[in-house]
Amino acid sequence: MDPIIRPANPDFRWDGVGVHPYKEDQLDAEGRPIFRAITRQTLFSEPVLGCELRYFEMAAGGYSTLERHEHAHAVMIFRGHGKCLLGGEVRDVGANDLVTIPAWTWHQFRAEADVPLGFLCMVNAQRDKPQLPTADELATMQTDPALAAFLAPLPNPATSP
Repeated sequence: MDPIIRPANPDFRWDGVGVHPYKEDQLDAEGRPIFRAITRQTLFSEPVLGCELRYFEMAAGGYSTLERHEHAHAVMIFRGHGKCLLGGEVRDVGANDLVTIPAWTWHQFRAEADVPLGFLCMVNAQRDKPQLPTADELATMQTDPALAAFLAPLPNPATSP
């Protein structure tokens, strides 16, 4: 591994680090996007480290996919504030908060409507693909009023006025 310094820029970008779409466009059964207004930057991806450090940023009102998987995550909220669904809880999160996401735990991050949310995420370099909730799993989550309020259908930007 060669030493590298990648200077930071004031817009939460780093020299020599590409900004990529979070995932390919995916829609749920009702035609709504499963994520919105989010980008990914891979800051470190070296085989000798065995992990990757990535920076995700959501525009105000953006959100990540509701998902779970075998691999765990370590997350540090880097800027802004929002909410995080973690297992059976919805929590407020803000700059410098640390979030541990155990394996097979449902999770989703959402930026507040007025400010972007950016976070660092450390994951295994070799990891499994995320699983989306089935209709039955989503219905079970929605029996909890706090989760139901968090998971209320978001408007489809393509059809909203």
